[in-house]
Amino acid sequence: MTFPLVKRMTAEALGTGFLVATVVGSGIMADKLAGGNTALALLGNTLPTGAILIVLILTLAPISGAHFNPAVSLVESFMGGLPWRELAPYVTAQIAGGCLGTLTAHGMFDLALIQASATARTGVAQWFAEFVATFGLLMTIHAVVKFRIGAIPFAVGLYITAAYWFTSSTSFANPAVTIARGLTATFAGIAPASVPAFILAQLLGGLTAMALTKWLLDSNPRSPSP
Repeated sequence: MTFPLVKRMTAEALGTGFLVATVVGSGIMADKLAGGNTALALLGNTLPTGAILIVLILTLAPISGAHFNPAVSLVESFMGGLPWRELAPYVTAQIAGGCLGTLTAHGMFDLALIQASATARTGVAQWFAEFVATFGLLMTIHAVVKFRIGAIPFAVGLYITAAYWFTSSTSFANPAVTIARGLTATFAGIAPASVPAFILAQLLGGLTAMALTKWLLDSNPRSPSP
């Protein structure tokens, strides 16, 4: 069943919004309760994020595909899974939903709704980490879709849970989430000046994963001409 575009955009906005509200809200809660222990705070931020991804994909994938991520939508358009004319509406819904998710988290914790993060996340190592994080995410999505599509919610949730810890950037891996996290001065924040480089690294990682998976997952290569 194909849902009208407006319903799919709404699903993308809701999913990205709940994802960001979880990232920011759990970061605020974890930071309050961890008593200055950064590792414990990060763990408290990680587990809810992985869990909500599983729930959101199970809930909204039948409507919109549950991209919640402009890098995923861009690659889907290149691979024919999302019409190019629908890419801009999907990305717009994801960014708008993500920003509303940040505001929602602030409201739930009685913080100023509009903030700007001062947490600089920059440098070659962190940019490379975002490339790797997004590369791995897109590889996971396309390989699991091909071989075990029903496992997608769990594979994505578990991948992001792991990537929070094996990447120096804590695996944003999502341009919409990155923009939204630039609007919070809390634990999960990123300085707005750091956002463009993160997004560029994410898009490059996603496109590189697309190129590799198209070759890697092709089980019927054309036979050489006689």
